[in-house]
Amino acid sequence: MKEILPFLQIIVAVLLVTVILFQQGGTAMGSAFGQGESFHTEKRGTEKTLFFSTIVLGAVFVLLALLNLFL
Repeated sequence: MKEILPFLQIIVAVLLVTVILFQQGGTAMGSAFGQGESFHTEKRGTEKTLFFSTIVLGAVFVLLALLNLFL
């Protein structure tokens, strides 16, 4: 089990980075320079799935890190 944990952690890390990069975030490049308008929208469909996937993968990553530390 101890030998498998680092590989699982790498796989989860790559998936987490991929899911984060797929999120659009609702802001354009202009907002980085002070030109963006902010408004609140509700997450729907794929955006909601990516959001919850990010939370789950982040929790799994932390759990794997703790298991790797204590085992």
